[in-house]
Formats: sequence, structure tokens, C-alpha cells
Amino acid sequence: MPPTLASLVQHSALKLTVRAGADRLDTPVRWAHASELADPVPYMDGGELLLVTATNLDAENAESMRRYVRRLAGAGVAGVGFAVGVNYEDIPAALVDAAEEEGLPLLEVPRRTPFLAISKAVSAAIAADQYRAVTAGFEAQRELTKAALAGDGPADLLARLAAHIGGWAALYDTSGAVLAAAPDWAARRAARLTPDVERLRDRPAPASVVVGDSEDRVELQSLGTGRRARGALAVGTGAALGTAERYAVHSAVALLTLTTARSRSLQGAEQRLGAAVLRMLLAGQPDHARAVAGDLYGGLLDAPFRLLIAEAAAPAGFDLLTETMEAAAARSGEALLMVPEGERVVVLAADGGTAVAACAAYAEAQDDRAPREGGTEDSDVVVGLSAPCGPIAVSAAYKQAEQALSVARRRGRALVEHEELAAGSVLPLLADDAVRAFADGMLRALYEHDAKGRGDLVASLRAWLSRHGQWDAAAADLGVHRHTLRYRMRRVEEILGRSLDDPDVRMELWLALKATEAAAPPEE
Repeated sequence: MPPTLASLVQHSALKLTVRAGADRLDTPVRWAHASELADPVPYMDGGELLLVTATNLDAENAESMRRYVRRLAGAGVAGVGFAVGVNYEDIPAALVDAAEEEGLPLLEVPRRTPFLAISKAVSAAIAADQYRAVTAGFEAQRELTKAALAGDGPADLLARLAAHIGGWAALYDTSGAVLAAAPDWAARRAARLTPDVERLRDRPAPASVVVGDSEDRVELQSLGTGRRARGALAVGTGAALGTAERYAVHSAVALLTLTTARSRSLQGAEQRLGAAVLRMLLAGQPDHARAVAGDLYGGLLDAPFRLLIAEAAAPAGFDLLTETMEAAAARSGEALLMVPEGERVVVLAADGGTAVAACAAYAEAQDDRAPREGGTEDSDVVVGLSAPCGPIAVSAAYKQAEQALSVARRRGRALVEHEELAAGSVLPLLADDAVRAFADGMLRALYEHDAKGRGDLVASLRAWLSRHGQWDAAAADLGVHRHTLRYRMRRVEEILGRSLDDPDVRMELWLALKATEAAAPPEE
């Protein structure tokens, strides 16, 4: 539970005394905020304990205090903490009466208790509550994972989920029929939601919808990773899900997505397990991914791996590549995670392993067999390969692979590694989106310098390069003295850490400037 006014009053170190609103001390406190403004409401979000010394308040004026307290109560302020012994030896009666009339809790803060101590107490309580929620969420995920791996069907998983959320849970098949529910009485309640499940089924997975009201709130979550849901999960609670409950539901969705596909082939089940692991990795939840990966993919996540995205114009294009990689991984005993995504497949494979080597060999053979210029045949596969990474950096690796895939497609190559983009010259990048990142990296420091009003270095560099380094001509274009231009070019060299005497540097800067101009939106 989050901290409340009651918990702060009971905090022995704070020595707070209730002066008004004693019947509302169960109010949650979202934050503690000190403000001496006569009207702090525009700066409040609601739920704060407002700390004041009444420096700018007419605290002894009854009408003024009624307006002040009414504004605070209307803004949802949890309560007011008044420091005595600073501007007033006691809380003025006008403020106490106004707080009592409005029902706003008023706490007396002794002089020896600094506002900082109250803020720290609130912050510590909030952090502890969040830690408890996350810990409970992790525990729920472990229990749900064990239930899913037990292979006894979804009933045990749903029972554990219902216990964790303090409500009920039900599983539907693709037709909207109830497969299982927990507790048993929830089956009848769940059956009444079949029309809602059918509407959810027509939306691309994953999707969710909330039905019912505050007293009978039901959240429906689709199961599956494809364009069509393979089932749905319903969770019924009397209130919105908290952090721990949300962790449990998300874990159940991932796990049920897998268990509902167990009747299919083992490969299909493994692919869905890989999809769940990949989603968690992309969401920045490596620990959750490890828990779900288990023995099947757990070893893959313990060492550096590569993420690759393969794309083909026809499904047959994937067959040879995936079979080649799977065979290589099987021979060496490597784990290989493959997740189909429509017309492409995402793969996690060990860095330096045989599967990645087999993919590279396959791509090289494809290039040798059918040299292309800016296009691919229907049977061809185009692959983007990320740099080596670990579980915590999968989201970045995914973006790297997508960028490399785009470059491979434009260059007419079967495979491009992201490391080629990071280490290569700007010239090969001119035909694809990576040039924007290159230009930004080259010129960012100069643009930041100019943005601070310290000079027009970018414009001066452009003029100097366009005049092939001719000082007088470039200075005339800019309308400045040539000595001013020389100074600016020295600053460019200092900021970039590169010499303008180097022709390669001048070439790359010129191309970066041109790329920036091309990427800029047209002026209206």
C-alpha cells in the first residue's frame, strides 16, 4: 500500500500532530511538496501533502483561509502540514476552522522536524511500496511459469493468477468459448463475455479491452503473436490492476500464449516460446525473459548473441536459410531462437557460433549465384545482422538489424552487418536512411555550438567548403572579415577534433552538410 497520512502521523521520528480532518487520515499520499505560494493549486497534481509555513498567507483571516483550503481540497490535495515556530507559534485558528469545515486533514509539524525529513519519509515509503509490488510481480511470474511448465493444463495457472489479482480469471479459445476458469463460479460470469471476446478476436494481437464498471471490472487480453488472436484471457477485479497484478497478468498472457499452442507441433510451441522471450527482451525485461526461456533458450541468453532479421518476397525463401541455420545449430548443440513475423523472421543466435556462420555462408553463396543491382528475386533472402549484444540490449540490436536489413535491400546484397555501417565511410550510406545518422553524428557538436549563440560555424563551414577553401571569397559570401572566418574554422577543428587540411575530412563534412539539407523539411 502507498503511504497514507495515518502512516506519517504514526512515524515516530516526525512527531506530527493531527489538528483537523482526523477522520480522513487513510488518504494516500502521492508526494510531499513545500510551497509558500498563496495559490499553489496550478502546480499540484493531486494527492500531495502540502507543507507550508504561511510566509505569504493571511493565515489569521477566516475568509482568506476558507478560500485557500477550498482551493486545495478541490485540487485533490491529500492534506496540509503546517510548520509551527517559524512564522506562527501555533496554527492560526482561522486555518484550523477552515480545514475542519472542508474536511481537509491538517497536520502540525514541530519546529524540530524539517520539511525535508517528511519528504524523505514519503519518498522512502513510496519506494518501499513499489519494491513490494515489483517483488510480488516477480513471485507471481515464477509461480505462473512453474504452473505453465508443469503441463497439467491452464487450470492451475488460472487459479494462481486469480489468487494474485484477488479476483477471477478465465481462458477462451478462438471461438470465444470458455476453456477454463478460476474459481469455478467464474465460468458462468465469463460465458457472458463471449460477444466481447469475439470482437477482440477480430483485432490484430496483442490487443486488450476493459468492460464492466468499477464494481465489476473485467479486462480482456488477446493471446497470440500473429495477425489473428488464438484465444483470450479475462481477469475480473473490483478495481484497476496495480503494479504487481499487472506483472502477473502480462506474464499469464505470455505463458498462456504458449500453452494454448501446445496441441500444435513442437516447432510451433517453441516458436511461441521464443516470441514471448523476444517480446520480454525487447521490452527491457531480461530477467522475465530468462524465467520464461528456461532450459530451451536460457543458455543462449547467458553469452553474447546476434539478432538477425531475414526478409523474403516468398515464404519458400526462408526455408533454405532456416534449415541451414537449424542444421548447423543442431550439429554444434547451440540454442537457436526463431520467431516468424509475417513475411520475415527474427533470429537470436550465438555470436561466433555455427548458426551465424552458416547464415553468412548462405548469403555469400546467394550473392555469388545471382549478382543483383538494387533488387531481389522472389526466392532470395535479405538479412540484416546486429552487432553482438546481451539480453539487456536486445531492443537496440533489433533496431541495428532493421537498419542493416534496409541497407542490404538497397545495396542488393543478401546480408549486411550493422558493424559495416558503424565503421564504414559515408559514401556507401548515401542511398539509405543511415546517412541521416551519419550526418547528425558529424555535425551535432557544431549545431549545438551555434544554438548557444556563440557563432555561425555551420554556415561558415558550408561557405568555406563551397569556395574550396578560398578565404576571401568565402568571407565575402558571409559578409565577414577573412580573419573572422579563419578563427571560425579553427573553432570547427577544435570542436570536431579533426583537421580541415585532410581532404577526406572535408569531403565527409561536405556530404554531411548536403545530407542535412536534403533531410530538412521544406520552408513554407
